[in-house]
Parts: sequence; structure tokens; C-alpha cells
Amino acid sequence: MTVGFKLSHSDLMELRRWNTPSVYNGWEAIIKRDRLEASISRESVIDFAPQMGPMVGYAVTVEYCAGSKKTSEENPDAYMNLYRHLASIPGPKILMSKNLDAPNYQGSIYGEVTGNACRALDCVGAIDDGWLRDVDEAAYAGFKLMGRFLGVGHAYCCPLRFGSEIEIFGAKVRPGMLVHADKYGFIAIPEDETEHLLESVKFMDGNECRTMIHTARETYGLSPDEIIGKYDEAMKAMKRGGKEFRERIHKG
Repeated sequence: MTVGFKLSHSDLMELRRWNTPSVYNGWEAIIKRDRLEASISRESVIDFAPQMGPMVGYAVTVEYCAGSKKTSEENPDAYMNLYRHLASIPGPKILMSKNLDAPNYQGSIYGEVTGNACRALDCVGAIDDGWLRDVDEAAYAGFKLMGRFLGVGHAYCCPLRFGSEIEIFGAKVRPGMLVHADKYGFIAIPEDETEHLLESVKFMDGNECRTMIHTARETYGLSPDEIIGKYDEAMKAMKRGGKEFRERIHKG
């Protein structure tokens, strides 16, 4: 896993109070690299347990196949190897899983049984670029599932590799990245960019409320030209506030 700053458990719990776009806004405000380099989902990811709210944890990467009986027979301890790997990593964890059969999906690696086992090993959920099943039963166990679509069978599911950089839903994900995910998709953040993340998320949300959102809700009786003028002032104030915050963070 990547060595770097670790958020406290209470910080992670606070991050769960924000949606993923808000976390992205906070990340964007403090990074030194181009925002287009963000490791965010760029394809549709379906949240099959939106009632659970966002999930936050550190990425554990898994690559698996389901369409080869031979591969499954040659790896009889595949699931135990996965569980041992999970047990060796501190939580909370989110399984980031790449289906090697794509686009000819054959089976689901996650369901009620796997979800319960992974939850017992301090995994809060999984994001899978294939199909999923038993999503309600997994949610009952506290294991959130997000993926491409729902399916019926597990075929010859076989977890093969762990701990490699993978690309799913258009995002490159490395083990140890902080993952925040909900119905909007996910963002994966390197540990060295998380130190001021919670502070930045809070600031950026407040900055928007104090400027653009406040202005948009105080337009009664104003002409269109006056409203546009107010928007211009508010946008400049919002950008100024963001710049001052960013300078303070990096100066400190």
C-alpha cells in the first residue's frame, strides 16, 4: 500500500457526511497538479445500496475472472488467498475489482456470502466493473455494492491478482488510495493528497454557500442585469476565497 498521510477514523466518518462531488471539490482546491488528472469514475457506476449513503475507505485492488473452469480448478484456494490478503491490510477498506472477462461477463464475484466474509474483514463495500448479485443481502450485512449492472450467477469466479494498479470505470486506482463513493460515482485520492482534505471539503462547501448560493437566493426584485452583476461579484468572491484558502494550506 502507498505510504503517506492517514486520516483518523473520526475524519473518515465526517467525510461520509458529504457527497462525492463535494469531496471532489475539496480535493480540487488543494492539489498542486492538474484537475484533469483526477482518478474519478468516467463511466456510469450504479450504486445498488443508495440507502447506505456514501462509503469511505482505502482501496484494495482485485483482478478476477469467472469464465474459465480450468482457471478455477487450478486455483482452488483463490478465495482464501483473497481473504488472507484482506486480513493483512488495516481498514476500513473498499474492494476495487476488475473483471478480466470484460466485455463478455460471465459471473459475479460478490454476493451475500462474499459480502459477509469481506465485511467481517473490515471491508465496507466493493466497486466492481462487472455485474453484482445479492445486493440487498449484502447491504443487510453493512457491505455496499456498486457496479455496472446486476446479474444472476457466479459461474467460475476466481480472484487471481491483488495489489496491482488497475483501471476501472475510466479511473486508475492503486492500492491504498482513499476512495469516496456514492450514487454519483467515486474518486480515488493518493494518500499524500489527503492531509487537508476534510478541512478543504468543509471550506469549499461554506465558500459556495457564502457566495454563489447566497447570491442566487437573494435576487427578489432585482432586474436581470442586476442579478448578473451580483453573480459576477459572487463568483469573483468565491474564487478569491478559494485562492486564499489554497495559499494558506500550502504555505502552512
